[in-house]
Amino acid sequence: MAAAHTLRESARAAAQGVRQALGGSFAAVSKWERELGKLRVLVNVGELGRDEREFPEDEMYPVHQFPEIVGFLHEQWAGGGEPNAWVETADGPRDDGFSNQQRVATLRRRGRGCCVVAPIVLHGRAWGELYVARRIGEPAFGRADADFATVLAAVAAAGIAQTERLAEARRLAFTDALTGLANRRAVDMRLDEALELHRRDGAVVSLVVCDLNGLKRVNDTRGHAIGDRLLERFGSVLSLCGAILPGTLAARLGGDEFCLLAVGPPSDAVVKVAGELCDRAGELDLGEGVSVGVASTGDPIGPVQTARRLFRLADAAQYRAKAAQAGEPVVAGRAGGPDEDPVIRLADSQEPPSGPERRRFRR
Repeated sequence: MAAAHTLRESARAAAQGVRQALGGSFAAVSKWERELGKLRVLVNVGELGRDEREFPEDEMYPVHQFPEIVGFLHEQWAGGGEPNAWVETADGPRDDGFSNQQRVATLRRRGRGCCVVAPIVLHGRAWGELYVARRIGEPAFGRADADFATVLAAVAAAGIAQTERLAEARRLAFTDALTGLANRRAVDMRLDEALELHRRDGAVVSLVVCDLNGLKRVNDTRGHAIGDRLLERFGSVLSLCGAILPGTLAARLGGDEFCLLAVGPPSDAVVKVAGELCDRAGELDLGEGVSVGVASTGDPIGPVQTARRLFRLADAAQYRAKAAQAGEPVVAGRAGGPDEDPVIRLADSQEPPSGPERRRFRR
């Protein structure tokens, strides 16, 4: 579990380890989805039934069908008790006289003779369960197995907690805290990967660079809280427009600078989305619209071997859009009027102007 990078990998490692430790033929890890009141199966390992999949998409069970879980959640755990595993057999009632007919019927249907179920407790709250079963004819689980399963569930909980912490750290490292969009670091990584795909397979890579107009005025006249609201609202508009193109990354580069990175769609489709972005940004009641520049390997912009070059082309086009107060995107490599060529020459032949207006050339 220490080597797992995702919850799916962590849950699979936990199920495999517990199945082997308890000598089971099958094991599963499920998570309690509180908002749905259901147990969602994350992974099944070992000998699977015909209706079981290793990573099921929609295998869920209402919690109310399992009174032992309800009792644990609302009575034992709420009263300060400790989590304990329990055993079910296909033969019927347990030693304490209780039997969950749902689990018994499932055991029989799938050719299993017994199971042990252990609650997984994470951060002091019930998180889910470990389930391990044996075939019909094999020795039934006993009290010692249940106690061992309780310990194993605690070990699994520690591994899942570590995976969640690592996932949160990765999310924070590649996410803009204010808007929830990707950040510059995420764009740099994705763009390097995209250009490698372009060089190898000829995939079209397009970059839409946006400068949100009027943010400084809003901050100066209405306060930074209102400015942050404008950034958040534009971030939502950017995300919605990016979703039109499958797999597009929407990001905030910093300050009032945003971008879309698309890999695969033709440049015409990207330009159309950029136009939609201009229209929607112009409808926001805060700010003064957005200046948008587009650079795509699907247009005649010459060889693009580095992320720096594509950024420079897109940013030079955006600078032209801002200078002209254009209400539509300016596209590198496309004839947009008699003064389009200087924009491309600027990106190809010299560094852009210095000063706060050009602070985005950081690579």
